[in-house]
Amino acid sequence: MIPFAGNHTTTTPSTFFQEQADEFCYVPNTSFKAGEEVTMKVYYSTLGIYIGAGEAKFSVGLSKMNGRPVYHCLGVGTSYSFFDKFFRVRDRYESYIDTATMLPVKFIRNVDEDGYKIYNNVTFNHENRTAVTTNGLFKVTPCIQDVISSVYYARNIDFSKYRKGEKIKFDMFLDDEVYNMYIKYEGKETVKTRYGKFRAIKFKPLLIKGSIFEGGEKMNVWISDDKNRILLRAESPIAVGSIKVDMMGYRNLRHPLTSLISVR
Repeated sequence: MIPFAGNHTTTTPSTFFQEQADEFCYVPNTSFKAGEEVTMKVYYSTLGIYIGAGEAKFSVGLSKMNGRPVYHCLGVGTSYSFFDKFFRVRDRYESYIDTATMLPVKFIRNVDEDGYKIYNNVTFNHENRTAVTTNGLFKVTPCIQDVISSVYYARNIDFSKYRKGEKIKFDMFLDDEVYNMYIKYEGKETVKTRYGKFRAIKFKPLLIKGSIFEGGEKMNVWISDDKNRILLRAESPIAVGSIKVDMMGYRNLRHPLTSLISVR
């Protein structure tokens, strides 16, 4: 249920990407706060008609790790019981993010996607550029992100600095590998979702080929064009058919949702 989830092939970090990733470091959080909750509904289609297949919920708490305050960001994806016969999903992702640097301190991935199971517990040491995981010790690049921390970090990107079609690069650690990733900025537009009509920022994230998602730039993502930058919609082809994910509810946003034009 998380865009970057799944099997993968190894990608070698390059100096170019590491230099670009430096821009992905130490941006202050101005978009979300502890207590925020966002609920998404997942729709599945094979013949152009979408049916509700499951839900994904994202929440933010505040905790401490190694004496430092951290955001505890949790993403949980679950397919509905009737859909389990087709493709059962029970995904849980956790990221503990340093509130000062917005870099991950700890990441836990516990997923079951139709019998494909992974558990990995990762602790990052950014000073030594290492990650200790369930499977051993691994080298990482500067300013490394995980699957969940990259989502919350992306909400603080100043998209006004970028032109349409420009790529915002960063490195991500997943399944004991470093991946050179990017978000391709697609400009601003109005988007109609199951919740309502919004002014939105659109981009395409580079995906890692997995058990659900195809790789490449095949996913479109819309986030609110206001100070919250919450996820409004994501849509993508998958191994069989396509999915659409719409925001259906929220609580405790940091700012008013001024991008909302009308409720459906």
